[in-house]
Amino acid sequence: MDSIVDFFQYILNSEEIIRTGGLLVITFIVFAENGLFFAFFLPGDYLVFLAGVFCGTGILKVPIMVLLLSMFAAAVLGSLVGYIFGKYFGGIFENRPDSFFFKKKHIETTRKYFEKYGSRTLIISRFLPVVRTFAPILAGLVKMTLPAFLFNNILGGAIWIGTLTGGGYLFGERFPGIVDYVQYIILFFLAITTFTVIKGYINARKEMG
Repeated sequence: MDSIVDFFQYILNSEEIIRTGGLLVITFIVFAENGLFFAFFLPGDYLVFLAGVFCGTGILKVPIMVLLLSMFAAAVLGSLVGYIFGKYFGGIFENRPDSFFFKKKHIETTRKYFEKYGSRTLIISRFLPVVRTFAPILAGLVKMTLPAFLFNNILGGAIWIGTLTGGGYLFGERFPGIVDYVQYIILFFLAITTFTVIKGYINARKEMG
């Protein structure tokens, strides 16, 4: 049991992941969090941002273009896997009971975003924890056309990674002392994440009556 707890503590600790896991582990987590329904709890926004910061300060010894391309590819391919899963196996969610790795409320919340924003949800959801994971799955479930999905998926991935990883790199390069305040950055992202998820859930509940 202790080893399981240690594992979850590790994968939720973005700074430790970047320092010890390097590019390979970061890439895998971004891939999983962007389309595998059981990986919705993994760190997303602050992981890709901190990866940029650590790259800018030299802690993560990877060329910035390699980092950007790896994060972008992981985000796009992860969502594509989610889309394919939703298109061909999405029906299993209809009668699936709630569990730690799946809750119907996540699908319903994501559905509300699709009803409001349409295919643009795939771009907007990049900055919305949990919704980011389930949006490509629901896109497949509702049979969004592949060209429309690919366009919004690629555009959304480019904006998300360009903004957070690219922005993090610039911060780290120009203000290397920022690494001493990593815990505050994480808390900031956690606060935004928590607020976004709670607000989305409340709005979905209200709209569903």
